[in-house]
Amino acid sequence: MSAVSAVLRALPPTLRGDLFGGLTATVVGLPVALGFGVASGMGAAAGLYGAVAVGFFASLFGGTRSQISGPTGPMTLAMAVVFTSHASTLPEAMAIVVLAGLIQIGLGLTKVGRFAGYTPHLVVSGFMSGIGVTIVLTQLMPMIGQPATGGGAVGVLRALPGALPLADQGALTVGLCTAAVAFFWPTRISRYLPAPLAALLIGTAVGLVYPAPVPTIGTVPAGIPALPWYEIPEAGFLVSAIQPALIIAILGSVDALLTSLVADSLTASRHDGNRELVGQGIGNVVAGLIGGLPGSGSTVGTISNIRAGGRTRASGMLCAAALLVLALGMGNAVSVVPFAALAGVLIRVGWDIIDWRLLRRIHRIRGEHLAVMLVTLLLAVTVDLITAVAIGLIAAGFAHARQIEHLELDSVLSIPILDMVFFQQEDPWAAVDPFQARVGMVALTGSFTVASSNRLISVIVPDIQAHDVVVFDFSRTTYVDDSAAMVLERLFEAAGKARTHCIVMGLRGAPAKTLRGLGVLGVVRPSHVVDTPDQARHLARGLLEPRGS
Repeated sequence: MSAVSAVLRALPPTLRGDLFGGLTATVVGLPVALGFGVASGMGAAAGLYGAVAVGFFASLFGGTRSQISGPTGPMTLAMAVVFTSHASTLPEAMAIVVLAGLIQIGLGLTKVGRFAGYTPHLVVSGFMSGIGVTIVLTQLMPMIGQPATGGGAVGVLRALPGALPLADQGALTVGLCTAAVAFFWPTRISRYLPAPLAALLIGTAVGLVYPAPVPTIGTVPAGIPALPWYEIPEAGFLVSAIQPALIIAILGSVDALLTSLVADSLTASRHDGNRELVGQGIGNVVAGLIGGLPGSGSTVGTISNIRAGGRTRASGMLCAAALLVLALGMGNAVSVVPFAALAGVLIRVGWDIIDWRLLRRIHRIRGEHLAVMLVTLLLAVTVDLITAVAIGLIAAGFAHARQIEHLELDSVLSIPILDMVFFQQEDPWAAVDPFQARVGMVALTGSFTVASSNRLISVIVPDIQAHDVVVFDFSRTTYVDDSAAMVLERLFEAAGKARTHCIVMGLRGAPAKTLRGLGVLGVVRPSHVVDTPDQARHLARGLLEPRGS
């Protein structure tokens, strides 16, 4: 032991940290990989093979130095759907996995990884909580010794009342013991024996000593997996495989990039999202070729790795190598693991995925934000993950647009200007009727987008119609999107119908490029586009002279 300690002390600090981190992630990831493999319908061995393939190649080619990759909740649920709805054979399922990996590589090469950072936290929270709830619910049937049901969480809720009277007492005992250890394992001991592994070992021991047989996972094939390409899917199937492959690719990409953000926060580093997608894609292609479960960034494994000292790609590669050693020789060792023990471990994993940090503050969340999170969560549980994210993003966009609308409208100043103020006291025009307000000013400050574009009409048109001349002041406008630009054209047209002269003042930069590019200024005379207030005043005097004489 002293010799081992001496060798470890002699290692460079970074390598020593990567060694400890990789081994810790291995211990944490082993039961999770086995459990997710069984939950997906592909078997425990597929979970191990996927953890090895995705873990090694995502670390080698990815863009997050300390990330641990492997089977995750979203990918497991997606593959369960693939087996029940899109693939009738293992080669077909693996073809979908390979295609998903290729799509991820394409996403990385086209540099879309950076857009994941724009996903609102409420959508991410609802998405992750929905995954956690689904994992917990789908493990209830194995927990009571009953076969898994189709239909996801909804299918389980429908089948559970009829399955409870048939519960296997041995499986229920194993499952409850495993879950209890997973939830209440002392934190101080977790540094040496992580809770997932301790729960799996104790649950298996309970199953072995229980007086009646308890359903187990059976023998897991050991050795190098054989390539499952004994029959090549037909071209027609590959076309139909694009949809499920796209779902897996998007889920895996979002999951990996969210985990990368977690790693960044713990290590004060910055990941390369596009490179990460390429690495994840390569890992999933290899996983599909060897019959492994597709994977993504594992939040639990990544946190365990970082806290144990892992800081470079070597930690993830060491974790994958350690899992490979176990996969090559542990087929008989895991054959006695009860399904209920794996279910108990996964229930704790699902519980940890739920965003309790935000749910504990649910009573403080604004109404529209709460609706976004709950819609995403409910759709993730009752429909599917892609629909949940898509609808969640749309709902979040509406909520954000509502906030932006108020902010942008608050930046609009539409006021009448007294003649004696606009033309100044010494100007003869100010003496005609100093309390007239024949000129109006519409000042647009900041940015204007689709959020406020339609409301601009109801706010400004009445003011336009009340004046002889309206000056549109763009001198402090920073951005105008296409929707707002088209609304401005309608405002200029409304002014023309009301026989109100329009003067455009201070238009430059990005707003000028947008308005001129769309031809919006075509309804405004070129001579009415000026740069300074003095030019606007001189032009207004000329426009009002026939009426004031």
